[in-house]
Amino acid sequence: MEKLPLKNYAHIGDAVWEVFVRDYVIQKTSNSKQLHKMTTDRVNATFQKDMLEFISDSLTEDEQELARRGRNLPIPIGRKSIQHDYRLATAFEVLIGYWYLYNKERLQYFWDIFKNLDSFI
Repeated sequence: MEKLPLKNYAHIGDAVWEVFVRDYVIQKTSNSKQLHKMTTDRVNATFQKDMLEFISDSLTEDEQELARRGRNLPIPIGRKSIQHDYRLATAFEVLIGYWYLYNKERLQYFWDIFKNLDSFI
């Protein structure tokens, strides 16, 4: 299934997620303080962990395996205090990165789900 190292998927997935969120929040406000808060509320380990948990039942077996392996990537020293959340957020970023590179329809499918959640709005 994978063609690149998992860290590469997480790296691009982090950027893609932030662009998705920023694209979403600029449609909601032009207030710079609100833009920042709305973005940082959604681009963080805890929120990304929650998104992964929300979609986990919708993942294929291959996607579940990709997320499991992403969850087990080494954690940077500075993230040890939120290790559980950070691991799951990394798994989420791996999926986002993989979909971005190889399955944009699947990425759009989940993006449509995310942006309609009460916790996202």
